[in-house]
Amino acid sequence: MLKEQLMQDLKDAMKEKDTVKKDTVQMVRAAILQIEKDKGIEVDDTKIIEIIAKEVKGKKDALVDFEKGGRQDLIDQTNSEIEILSKYLPKQLSKEEIKEIVQTIVNDLGATSMKDMGPVMKEAKNKIGAGADGRSINEVVKEILT
Repeated sequence: MLKEQLMQDLKDAMKEKDTVKKDTVQMVRAAILQIEKDKGIEVDDTKIIEIIAKEVKGKKDALVDFEKGGRQDLIDQTNSEIEILSKYLPKQLSKEEIKEIVQTIVNDLGATSMKDMGPVMKEAKNKIGAGADGRSINEVVKEILT
């Protein structure tokens, strides 16, 4: 289970004195614990993957700001964190793979214009899950529907 893997990786990072990995894993574990406490539930691997994907998205968004500010130190650290977190995510789909899935959904739903974007996006996110981020899916859906 992913929760045990995170705990083991945290222990390993502490032994190796890898502070970036330790801090990154602790951040994910804290997010998991927060959700468990708030909702009074035990999160499963699917939810953990969603949490990690959300953290990666936040880090990628922050990268843009760091690049604008010329903060190479923060860019390097954030890239390291993204790399660490990506190891827990399922393999990311290529643009062509996303395009195939979205095209099938568009055909199944009979979508013909941008007015149909909502239902197509919803179905695509359900089907693809953490295999791609929302921005990539959105770009492909817009490309196909226009």
